[in-house]
Order: sequence, then structure tokens, then C-alpha cells
Amino acid sequence: MKSLYRILIAVLALQFISLAGFAKKPAKVLIFSITKGYRHKSIGDGISAIKKLGEKNSFLADTTENPAAFTAKNLKRYKAIVFLSPTGDDFFTDSQKKAFQDYIHTGGGFVGIHAATDCLFNWEWYGKLVGAYFINHPKIQQASLNILDGGHAATRGLPNPWIHTDEWYNFKSINPSIKVLINLDEGSYTGGTNGSSHPIAWYHDFEGGRVFYTGLGHTAEAYSDEMFLKHLLGGIKYAMGL
Repeated sequence: MKSLYRILIAVLALQFISLAGFAKKPAKVLIFSITKGYRHKSIGDGISAIKKLGEKNSFLADTTENPAAFTAKNLKRYKAIVFLSPTGDDFFTDSQKKAFQDYIHTGGGFVGIHAATDCLFNWEWYGKLVGAYFINHPKIQQASLNILDGGHAATRGLPNPWIHTDEWYNFKSINPSIKVLINLDEGSYTGGTNGSSHPIAWYHDFEGGRVFYTGLGHTAEAYSDEMFLKHLLGGIKYAMGL
């Protein structure tokens, strides 16, 4: 009888171990921050901030500056890809581009932060994905941001207007399909060239995937700013489909 009991206990233990192996793994994002042009000093601060947000919100963040990470096998591990101020052109091969496109087409998420609009100018598909391309910017200064959609995860709980200091991008090739979350009030600072319609944060569904972009995030100070982190976390959660 004792032998039968021991066998039963052993079988139950093996089943428990087997089930534990199938336990749900935490969701992951991939932070990509290659710089072939200007390198933002705040990239390290951004990586640390996103990892801390993940620790508090049940997701993990891997980091890379290597385009070779863009393979179908690797990207399928992630709920979202975060472009944290990458710069430069033509750093993807054709096969890496296809892996990225296939990832989006199968429901992957994309988050663009600040200089994510200042890269890959020669790839039209990417420009439509991220939603616009950078032209130039004035000096860092305070500006007033008007929340156009306060019900989105990336804007919920933000003050309206939101007064924030950052490097304010002017844009070209703005994709008309983007859904603008925050509009930059050009009357509140010097150097804006987009006029009364100056999107600075937006989202859209794109070819099967979820895309969020924020033009904020140039300064190191942004990544310890409670309002900006709330904004960024909401955008990441949206892109992850949470």
C-alpha cells in the first residue's frame, strides 16, 4: 500500500512539473535602438524606464541594436516592437524587411518613440507604418499639447492641455489614416511649421497590426516624468493588445 501511495505521489509530482512547464510566460516587447545617424543621449534612460514599466505591468523587455534580430522566428516571441529613437537609413536587408512586414501582417504591435520618424526614409512602407517622417525641429522648449482623444490608453488621465517640455518635431508625409491623439499647439512655442493641425502622438491599425507613435521622448528627463510614462505605458499596452 505504501509503495502504491509513493507511486501515486510521484505521478502527481510529474504532472505538476509538466503543467508548470506550460505555465503562461510573461508577454515580451523588443526595444530596437540602432543609430546610424544622430544618437540620442536619452536612449539608455528610455530602455531603463521601459524595463521598469514592464516589471510593474507584467511584461518583459529585451533590447537590441542589431537588425539581424528581425527574423520571423525571433519576432514571433514579442507582442510589440519598440523603436526607441533609431536613426539612419537602409539598415535592414530585404529578408529583414519581409520579416518585419510579416510580423505586422500577423497582428504584431509597433511603438515608435521620438526619432522613430527620423529613420528609414527610403522605405515607403515604413513611413506609412510609423505615420509620418521628421523634417526638422526648433530648440527644446515648453509647449501646450491638446488632447483630442482622452479615451485612449495613451491619453487617459493626462491633463488637457498638457504642458510639457521636449524637442518638437515638424513632420512631412503624414499618413492620412492615422488617428491623432494629441495635437501640438504651435501658438504655445516657437518653430512649428505644420500649422493648426500638428499631430504629435497618434495610433492606427495598419495592415493587420497595431501602431502607436509619440513624438515626445527626446530628453532624459522625460523618462522620469510621471505624465510621459503614463502616456508611454498606455501606448505600449495598446500596441501589445492588452
